[in-house]
Amino acid sequence: MTQPSPVFRTRLAASAQDIAAAQRLRYSVFVRELGACGGLIDHAAQTEADRFDPFADHLLLEDTAQPGAPVVGAYRLMSAAQAAAAGGFSAAPEFDLTPLLATGRPVLELGRSCLLPAYRGGPAMMHLFAALAQIAADRGDAIMFGVASFHGTDARALSAPLAYLRQHHLAPAHLRARAHGPGAAVMPAQDPTDRKAALRDIPPLIKAYLRLGGVVGEGACVDAAFNTVDVCMILDPTLMTTAQRARAVPERMR
Repeated sequence: MTQPSPVFRTRLAASAQDIAAAQRLRYSVFVRELGACGGLIDHAAQTEADRFDPFADHLLLEDTAQPGAPVVGAYRLMSAAQAAAAGGFSAAPEFDLTPLLATGRPVLELGRSCLLPAYRGGPAMMHLFAALAQIAADRGDAIMFGVASFHGTDARALSAPLAYLRQHHLAPAHLRARAHGPGAAVMPAQDPTDRKAALRDIPPLIKAYLRLGGVVGEGACVDAAFNTVDVCMILDPTLMTTAQRARAVPERMR
């Protein structure tokens, strides 16, 4: 039987049940698919949670063409006020966020981004980006930032794509968060010899951020619990070109 084409709806979680649906999706992607461990993972309930969840907003992507409109994508969002209530941003143990906070502008941390495999590489991510762009605009063109990940924990094996990011997409100094702590890893300073190969090794989500004008902080950080090497992605709406804004919110979605 042919599956119906997706019909997407984005909204912020409005109940504990909504948040639990996002946490079940995160379990499916981060734990079952990518091998994350630790934290507040509940294998019996099949949820992935942490201490920041109660303080954050949770953006849900639902496919209303499916029975029950299941949650197929999610983001976790934290403002500066929410982070203060939570004891800090979730990215703070890995990255020094002082430059971002020193701008005096609103900031919005993007985290726990995930999509079910069947919805990757298509319009689902565009719907999430459109919702994020609207939320950032509603909050005074907030600077968006957050951890984005490479699978695996061998930073040396990722030297080419990390070098490419540093050489071609390094954040301006006034926005340049820096990796710190025991998992910090240096991004090689030299341009990779094979740029095309390096670009192929960059995960699709990071490439999507780059197409929207995203830049990276200085350095990377190994997260052993999540089985990833992380970079800090930064999106400043005021620096986006007209074309990049159009990619974030395509005409047919306005």
